[in-house]
Amino acid sequence: MNKTNAVVVTLVLLSYLLIACVNHDQHSSNQQIKNRGEGKDNWWQKLPRSAWGPFERIPQSQDWFEVYRVLPGVFAIYEPGQFDEVISYLIVGTEKALLFDTGLGIGDMKRVVTELTELVPIVINSHTHYDHIGGNYQFDTIYGTDTEYTKTNSYGKPNEEVQEFVAEGWIWKQTPEKFSVAEYHIKPFQLSKFISDGEKIELGKRTLEVVMTPGHAPDALCLLDREHRLLFTGDTFYPASLYAHLPGSDFEAYAQTAAMLGQFIDDVDKLLPAHNEPLVDSVYLRRMHEGFEAIQDSTIEFKVTDGNREYMFEGFSIIANGSN
Repeated sequence: MNKTNAVVVTLVLLSYLLIACVNHDQHSSNQQIKNRGEGKDNWWQKLPRSAWGPFERIPQSQDWFEVYRVLPGVFAIYEPGQFDEVISYLIVGTEKALLFDTGLGIGDMKRVVTELTELVPIVINSHTHYDHIGGNYQFDTIYGTDTEYTKTNSYGKPNEEVQEFVAEGWIWKQTPEKFSVAEYHIKPFQLSKFISDGEKIELGKRTLEVVMTPGHAPDALCLLDREHRLLFTGDTFYPASLYAHLPGSDFEAYAQTAAMLGQFIDDVDKLLPAHNEPLVDSVYLRRMHEGFEAIQDSTIEFKVTDGNREYMFEGFSIIANGSN
């Protein structure tokens, strides 16, 4: 082989090697994104959920979020790329807007809001677990409950406490470019005002009433829109496993909350939960009450889930620790 042919062969081999390396890198990257949903029963294969089909999807500039107009003046801000499938709600009146939860803090919640309304929102959290306060730091007006739990969580959460929730098995969708698992944390925020049970918030042709609902968390609350017969339930109810077993959860308080909310069934038509689906029938208020009663009366069987007791009901379950 002469020198010229040897050079040509070498260049060809180098080209093949370069292509192979690029393809391998692309495959590894895509495989990593694909596999990040594994290990939790491939939950991401259930997506998209059919419950979102009837609603108008609103275009916005970030792939991480999906935004839907679920009712006039009510936008569901959905994060389907993470296992919790958290939903925050922007509720818009003629004079003010209210943001019920701020999500995971993975995407830019403030940008979502500014693309939907010119009104600067009041933020209220359904409770202060990490997946509902991640974007709080972006907002100036935040109302919260006067509890030590709320105050403690307002200091934020370091990476070591929340990293697992954005690691392999919890994320299936491509995260924003600047997002880093190693740097993910919940930033601190400042409360502007304490709110109490029964307090009314006027938005202009829409009034929201605070309903304290401790149980899932000590500072859990719902927002009641009496005129439109809506109840924004946060994590107090959603159509999946209700957690009454977490650190800070109180099963007996949750049962009392369920009994109280069961009395709202004649005043409310729809529930707007903080996970999975944006609009469900208020019949679940009665079912949740009956479910907690059945557990307390020991009239229902359970299965063991991760060392806890899971009680199955129509459309949801309740997870409690072994003492309940």
